[in-house]
Amino acid sequence: MKLDFPEGDALCPAFGLRLVTGVKNGPSPDWLQRKLTAIGLRPINALVDITNFLTFDRGRPLHVFDAAKVRGNLTVRRAHAGESVLALDGKTYALDDTMCVIADEKGVESIAGIMGGEESGCSETTTDVLIESALWVPHNIARTGRKLGINSDARYRFERGVDPAFMVPGLELATKLVMELCGGTPSEIVVAGDASAPDHVLNFPLSEVRRLSGLDVPPTEVKRVLTHLGFYVAGQGETMKVAVPSWRPDIEGKADLVEEVVRIVGVDNVPATPFPRGDAAFKPVLTPLQVRTRKAKRALAARGLVEAVTWSFIAKPYAELFGGGDAALALANPIAADLSDMRPSIVPSLIGAAQRNADRGFGDTALFEVGQIFRGDKPEDQFTAAAGVRRALAKPAGAGRFWEDKAASVDAFDAKADAFATLAAAGAPMSALQVVPGGPAWLHPGRSGTIQIGPQNVLGYFGEMHPAVLDKLGAEGPMVAFEVVLDRIPEPKAKPTRAKPALELSSFQPVERDFAFVVDRKVRASDIVRAAQSGDRKAITAITVFDVYEGQGIDPDKKSVAIAVRMQPRERTMTDEEIDAIGAKIVAEVTKRTGGVLRG
Repeated sequence: MKLDFPEGDALCPAFGLRLVTGVKNGPSPDWLQRKLTAIGLRPINALVDITNFLTFDRGRPLHVFDAAKVRGNLTVRRAHAGESVLALDGKTYALDDTMCVIADEKGVESIAGIMGGEESGCSETTTDVLIESALWVPHNIARTGRKLGINSDARYRFERGVDPAFMVPGLELATKLVMELCGGTPSEIVVAGDASAPDHVLNFPLSEVRRLSGLDVPPTEVKRVLTHLGFYVAGQGETMKVAVPSWRPDIEGKADLVEEVVRIVGVDNVPATPFPRGDAAFKPVLTPLQVRTRKAKRALAARGLVEAVTWSFIAKPYAELFGGGDAALALANPIAADLSDMRPSIVPSLIGAAQRNADRGFGDTALFEVGQIFRGDKPEDQFTAAAGVRRALAKPAGAGRFWEDKAASVDAFDAKADAFATLAAAGAPMSALQVVPGGPAWLHPGRSGTIQIGPQNVLGYFGEMHPAVLDKLGAEGPMVAFEVVLDRIPEPKAKPTRAKPALELSSFQPVERDFAFVVDRKVRASDIVRAAQSGDRKAITAITVFDVYEGQGIDPDKKSVAIAVRMQPRERTMTDEEIDAIGAKIVAEVTKRTGGVLRG
């Protein structure tokens, strides 16, 4: 058997092969089957079990080919475009020219370092075997494994790096086990490439242990620890020379050696040392978005919603219902068929969780989640959103039925209150928020609203779920939901100090006046409130809409909206003339901005 090795180090630094003839394959002995079963592996036959045993026992993945099924020479090369291989897991994998394979004259026989092929696999009739032991380039194995979606024990070890010095000894050990369990006559080992481990020597100042860990470890103890871990230590002064063993590719610098010493001496012995405070005040550690995320979670939990953590992917039909489903957001290798697309909204995941609770007898469910949503495949298309779902009788005041009060189902105003509480906690400018009737197609068109700061900055939506959408999601209502995007909340203006302003409490009695305006039916109550507020922003402290009337005595195209305005004097009690003057400004502003007239 000849070995071709055309691309050398680019794919495989070294490759070893040995032919063993006259073997008798069959069940492995009880001791080997017990060891494999104990770690969750299924015994197959002696030849395969030997390679699995060495993978776990010595960290040396190997592969055995049935020599009778191999045609011509084995070649380590890149796969050709359009090639495929039936692997040992029974699946056929399409290959490309970035992947390393082992091939013969017929075609690909093995996906290098990841999984062997079915056609050259060993069976009960195998009499001659080729035992392969190789070194593979870790990043190539990792990339190939991700592309093909294969998570094998061999891939797990090769992509992290194996001991190069054990390639040939591992092959010798495998040969010994094959001869002991299956018999046979071995050939000489054929090795291509260089299997020697490169020297890796570090200059290690002993002062680094104290500087990085705070531990005072005597030099003799440092040397003892490193020697027992397989390192070669030389030198008696303040700096030692430490040779890293071939099986420790994770050791790169001095800090790694300190970590090894601390690990053995004991992390519990590291002294607790406070950071120096310094003269200047510490800057905030959390970003504004992190602060908003935490405050939003606290606000929603305080309103009786339970936090859920759901997948960031949903089924494609569900993604399309919520404005997603683009090809760019489809997963190349989904973990399940119903988790195929990145979610454009958190709401469908929460609806599914609420329905699963209802199916198990917990119908009055209120859930929330703060997480990522995806509107595209670019970084700027990823947002942090807060969403919540209430089902059945899960009102903010308390869920379920009670004899003293009539049970009421959740409605759009419950979702609106949750959304506004979230935005307020996250620092949104509440006085600038506008509520526009209607929302996306997944909400009920007549029982939903859009929260925005002008039409160019939509913060989120709330309302009752559309019955057709619930039906497609396999859920039962009544169910209301909201979703707000925390990234779109404008940053507050910088303040010279983080201290809260002094509390101002007026000792003068507040004054309230009611106004009823007749306006067109299309005029929003929020427009009337903003117009009235501009009458005197300093004196007016609160405006509440308390009545909307349509019917007898009002033009069919009109409606009456009544507001209560609270005015708070600061320096002295307001006179009737001053109150009337503010009232006249309120009427003038509402008339100017909405066309409304004071109702007689």
